[in-house]
Amino acid sequence: MKRITFIVSLLMCVSLAQGQAVFPDFSKMHFGCDGNSITAGNQWSKTVVDVLGFATHHNVAVGSSTWACYDDTQEYGSANFAGISGGWQPTTDAAEMQKRHNNVAKVHIQKFIAEVDNGSYPTPDVFVFSMGTNDRILGNAEDALRGKSLEEVDVTTMAGGARWAIQTIAARFPDCRIFVCTPIQTGNPEHNEMNLKKIAILKEICQALSVQMIDCYSNAGISEKFEVKDSKGRYLRDGLHPDERGQQLMGRYIAKEIRNNYY
Repeated sequence: MKRITFIVSLLMCVSLAQGQAVFPDFSKMHFGCDGNSITAGNQWSKTVVDVLGFATHHNVAVGSSTWACYDDTQEYGSANFAGISGGWQPTTDAAEMQKRHNNVAKVHIQKFIAEVDNGSYPTPDVFVFSMGTNDRILGNAEDALRGKSLEEVDVTTMAGGARWAIQTIAARFPDCRIFVCTPIQTGNPEHNEMNLKKIAILKEICQALSVQMIDCYSNAGISEKFEVKDSKGRYLRDGLHPDERGQQLMGRYIAKEIRNNYY
């Protein structure tokens, strides 16, 4: 009987050791992310950092942002750079509109890289994009993926903006593991139909750039059937933005996908 107990204990120790070997020590790694109002601040990304125990959290997400640039989007850090604004209410203020037109993935990523270069944050080991909900000009993956140089990419489309941002992070931080989250389901069926079109494009971009897609639309646990357009549902406070429980639900799912797919 003692021999059996010893063998069982030994097997449990081996199993535990193997499990520890499978999953890396995220406490020695640094986390970066970009997105819109569903990502800005301490929402799902804080849950990811807390669950996996990342050493740092570098979040450049801003509400109302898009993958796609505008015709007048400025380069981050340029001499006349106006700044970035997540404003969305109607306005005729030209300075505010310029800031809103700078609220795009390309500018966010330029800012992220600048903050790493100036020592404000360390080099990321994991970077997660979670964008697309606000994009209106989608473009197509075939055009966006044409050629090797980013100089040829039309970043005024969602497809082009996504390629530029993802490829720039991959080129600047070659050891960083990149993940792209799909938009989640909302309480609006028409919005969800558009999200599915966006997801199809993002899937092609991710496959071409060999980065991992995380299917938050289908697997995060948030369903249109339990949400209400412009009102509070099970996990969305207004049919679009996750409440605290929804943020934690998203974060736990994304953390699981990062843990299970990091190598």
